[in-house]
Amino acid sequence: MSEYLKQIDSPKDIHTLDYLQLDELAAELRQLIIETVSKNGGHLAPSLGVVELTLALHKTMNMPPDKIVWDVGHQSYAHKIITGRRDSFNTLRQLGGISGFSRPEESSYDSFGTGHSSTSISAALGLAVARDLKGEKHKVVAVIGDGAMTGGLAFEAINYAGALKNDLIVILNDNEMSIAQNVGAMSGYLARLRTEPMYTRGKEEVEQIINKIPAGSRLWRLGLKFRDSLKHLLVPGMFFEEMGFFYLGPVDGHDIRQVAGFLQRAKMMKGPVLVHVLTKKGMGYKPAEDNPGLFHGVGPFDIDSGKVIKSSDIPSYTDIFGQTMVKLAHSDENIVAISAAMTSGTGLAKFAKLYPKRFFDVGIAEQNAVTMAAGLAAGGQHPVVAIYSTFLQRAFDQIIHDVCLQKLPVTFAIDRAGIVGEDGATHNGLFDFAYLRPIPNMVIMAPKDKNELQHMLATAVQYQGGPTAVRYPRGAGAGCKLDDNFKTLPIGKAEILKKGSQVTLLAAGSTVRLAEAAAVILAGRGISAAVINARFIKPLDEECILHYATQTGVLFILEEHVLHGGFGSAVLELLSDRGLKDVRVQCIGIPDVFVEHGSQEAVRKKYGLTTEQVVKAVVSKMIQINRSRRLKVVPGNN
Repeated sequence: MSEYLKQIDSPKDIHTLDYLQLDELAAELRQLIIETVSKNGGHLAPSLGVVELTLALHKTMNMPPDKIVWDVGHQSYAHKIITGRRDSFNTLRQLGGISGFSRPEESSYDSFGTGHSSTSISAALGLAVARDLKGEKHKVVAVIGDGAMTGGLAFEAINYAGALKNDLIVILNDNEMSIAQNVGAMSGYLARLRTEPMYTRGKEEVEQIINKIPAGSRLWRLGLKFRDSLKHLLVPGMFFEEMGFFYLGPVDGHDIRQVAGFLQRAKMMKGPVLVHVLTKKGMGYKPAEDNPGLFHGVGPFDIDSGKVIKSSDIPSYTDIFGQTMVKLAHSDENIVAISAAMTSGTGLAKFAKLYPKRFFDVGIAEQNAVTMAAGLAAGGQHPVVAIYSTFLQRAFDQIIHDVCLQKLPVTFAIDRAGIVGEDGATHNGLFDFAYLRPIPNMVIMAPKDKNELQHMLATAVQYQGGPTAVRYPRGAGAGCKLDDNFKTLPIGKAEILKKGSQVTLLAAGSTVRLAEAAAVILAGRGISAAVINARFIKPLDEECILHYATQTGVLFILEEHVLHGGFGSAVLELLSDRGLKDVRVQCIGIPDVFVEHGSQEAVRKKYGLTTEQVVKAVVSKMIQINRSRRLKVVPGNN
């Protein structure tokens, strides 16, 4: 272990190091982060960009009792290492290991759980108010990136924090602007000047002089105008000043001494303070500096070359979505695409390049994305809103009020649905069936493979009866060959993949392949299993489901989604409504828990979503309920 890093067991050990030693520690932290992420994957560029900022924070703050809230939390790797998780950092994002995001359950130094952006200022304000209500004196800091500032929640929090006037420090981590020495030096000078008592007295004296001028006179009005105009011209951050914050900065975020100096001044000030820090994503690792987008969230890679180690050459569902959107847009000029700060992540980069006037990246603002899509649809376009399942949750009201209530033809392309893997609880897309299914006018589809994905998208953009949602998983797309031409699927019709007489395997989306593979093995055990690809979660193919449920009398429902309120719940509601009490039903999916991080394979196995586990569940159930039929069932080794 490195010289200084091995001395750091808690933030208090940071206080014993001088600034030269902290610079050495920063290099050691970077090396450990790079080595770990190269093996485990993770959010490399964001964490490398805030190493010095993290050390400056812990140098000036006193944790505990001081509290730091990291927006999103994916840039907290250095924080994790120096807050007692150094020796477990090698388990980052692994099943049973430490999370890639802030988690209070993991450490008391993680003051608030985060994973979605733009929440930090609201959470920190709540912590600050709680502190004041209890008469405590510690500091509360929110660290938020410039990208997260596009989220409406951040502005709502700034607005209210400025009104409440509680002591609160907000660090704006600006990693998009370069550090220009002339601008930075002037801004630093102004910030230092404004925190000096002499500046405060001088400002008060100017106010006193203006107040002595007869109110309403021409000279008085000119004095006010001159004062305010000069203030807006010379002082940076006037937006935050007008919102009730005292602005400090910008400051070079990679100079620990400078940042610490600004933070010390912020600690002495009353009321909300915003410290503007300029950083560079990927700092200290050239491949990440050159391509911060790629290394924002990256899989395992070769450190020397920076080349990402691909787990598969098979096109992902995201790739197929992007390709299909380009083809659809070529033949239909009314198709437009909307992303919420995830142009590449959702596969829309090529679409954006080919059709720039028909592509809109609204930033981290899912609510705006959905309501803007509603407006576009009302204006005669067919918008496709591509958002990860976990982030679409943030626009639930807009989906109901602005889209579904008005029955507008908006298509939601819901990426990363199901188990996402190493990002864990905050990013798993396990609730979309449940939060979309109850909404009137919504059509919900889930493709079994990448070929069906393209057909569902084509079906969705042609459908004018209301909103549609196409939900697909992260990772390589199942199936091999894509059809050359798109097919329009009949709304609400399932696909019978295999007929059977003894048990029905009814599957949705990614679980269809499990059902097909399980049916082959079950046949070898003497069990005839029908396999149905639901295709539509809403509306259900009631005729097909009821026919096979009554014919076999045994129904297994498979979904990569929470069981409560999901696809299985919809089928159970159907059976109940039709009075089919004799059908034996077992649902296989995610129980009532938040699913933790780990590889997709490991997590699916944990919750019974593998072929072998499906076979075992069916065999076990059939042995129990079919003895009276005297069927010969071969248990096998599963």
